[in-house]
Amino acid sequence: MVPLLELVGVHTYYRRAHILADVALEVARGEVVVLLGRNGAGKSTTLKSVMGLVPVAQGEIRFAGERIGGLAPYQIAKRGLGYVPEDRRIFTDLTVMENLEVGRQPPRPGAPTWTLEKLFAIFPNLAEMRSRPGGRMSGGEQQMLTIARTLMGNPACILLDEPSEGLAPVIVDQMAKAIDELKGEGVAVLLSEQNLHFATAVGDRAYIIEKGRIRFSGTIAALQANEDVRMQYLAV
Repeated sequence: MVPLLELVGVHTYYRRAHILADVALEVARGEVVVLLGRNGAGKSTTLKSVMGLVPVAQGEIRFAGERIGGLAPYQIAKRGLGYVPEDRRIFTDLTVMENLEVGRQPPRPGAPTWTLEKLFAIFPNLAEMRSRPGGRMSGGEQQMLTIARTLMGNPACILLDEPSEGLAPVIVDQMAKAIDELKGEGVAVLLSEQNLHFATAVGDRAYIIEKGRIRFSGTIAALQANEDVRMQYLAV
């Protein structure tokens, strides 16, 4: 498959700390790719590097064949990359509907167009609380709202940072179904995760990052078959 999103030899620093070293990964349309690793391994920094929130010192990031390294985050978003940060960042004083309207962008070529009806079909919880302020929602409901708001921008690819963290098992199951729906619509999904069970439930392929370097790349089936890799890089 031709990659929609591609990282080649990416190095990222925080001041003098070398956080990412020679990171390479790719995501194709309609593919769910999971970036696994322990806390502090470089997962969030990888997503922030893609979105231009952290400057890349070396290497290339390409989206839909265009180099996006060095662009501002809003310029990257306008090209069809959506980002759901770990801390959600919903507008707590705005209602569900108002939060969704904030994310609305025109349809874009090569990406599915999302309507409120389609989003409420994927996230039925949100449909039942359209007038509820974001600050009066549970953590899982806020996570769903953040993803739905990002989808209102009609992205071709969405980056999800730790989408299952801190959520009740029933909400995690709903999140897995939602990601499967995104894949069915042709959206490329790159998500960072520590939850191996969730990752194997939703992913097609996986990368493992440790100390800023990619240590494993392969299918979910290959990862499940490799106990040594799982124990070395993912066991707590």
